[in-house]
Amino acid sequence: MPAPLPVTDPDDPRIAAYRAVRERDVVGHGERFVAEGEVVLRLLLSDACRHAPESVLVSAARLDGLDDLLASLPHDVPLYAASQSVMDSIVGFHIHRGVLAIGRRAADPGAAALLGSLPGRALVVALVGVSNHDNVGGVFRNAAAFGADAVLLDQSSCDPLYRKAIRVSVGASLIMPFTRGGSGGEMLDALTDAGFATVALSPAGSRPLSEVSLAPRTALVLGAEGPGLPETLMARTKTARIAMAPGFDSLNVAVTSGVALYEMRRMSPSPLRGGVRGGGDSG
Repeated sequence: MPAPLPVTDPDDPRIAAYRAVRERDVVGHGERFVAEGEVVLRLLLSDACRHAPESVLVSAARLDGLDDLLASLPHDVPLYAASQSVMDSIVGFHIHRGVLAIGRRAADPGAAALLGSLPGRALVVALVGVSNHDNVGGVFRNAAAFGADAVLLDQSSCDPLYRKAIRVSVGASLIMPFTRGGSGGEMLDALTDAGFATVALSPAGSRPLSEVSLAPRTALVLGAEGPGLPETLMARTKTARIAMAPGFDSLNVAVTSGVALYEMRRMSPSPLRGGVRGGGDSG
């Protein structure tokens, strides 16, 4: 494990990126993002991660228990250690996990390049207007668990590298290929150009999802809870629904993604790639 650099002053300029991290969640962080917890840090430092660690800040009391993980820290990435009280003062609230990192995001490849890099048999999740951080994190966790190849998000959807979205995804948004930007219509254009058939989920879908035949390249299109997908987009796709008990026709979009991806994996004529290995929201 690299020698930790002690931090005793919450105003130490070396850890400015961690200061008032809750506010940073509100205003955005540009090229940087905040990773929280041991499980997420393990993925940030893994070979599968698309992004790079910039620094790590841990509670001094946790150093001994993290020695195996911190031993994989690149030699040029500083490791800071602070007492719990100093760490809480730095971030502005009680950080009970005692593990934070600043990462630098990889360049967004854009939809055309990302889709063009995927194999001939691929499953993609496309989100339109999903702005809730918990839901985006949940969708990424499900996409990784059920072997999706990538996630596309329109410009109105939440940044999957928002701190809470990363945490809810259990780090899946760090290793799942994604691109974000443009309108829902532009996203469908990119999927069509790349040879993807699109299946939009809606309570008003024309048939149960289990009855939809999957193309070798298929995109599952999901909208926000409440408004759902715009009619103009649904008119351009196959539509499907998840069968439910009478009198109830909707699910949380993250739950919907899990049910649908499980069903699509079961329906696939060949096994999809494995998803993220890992535990729950701990660390």
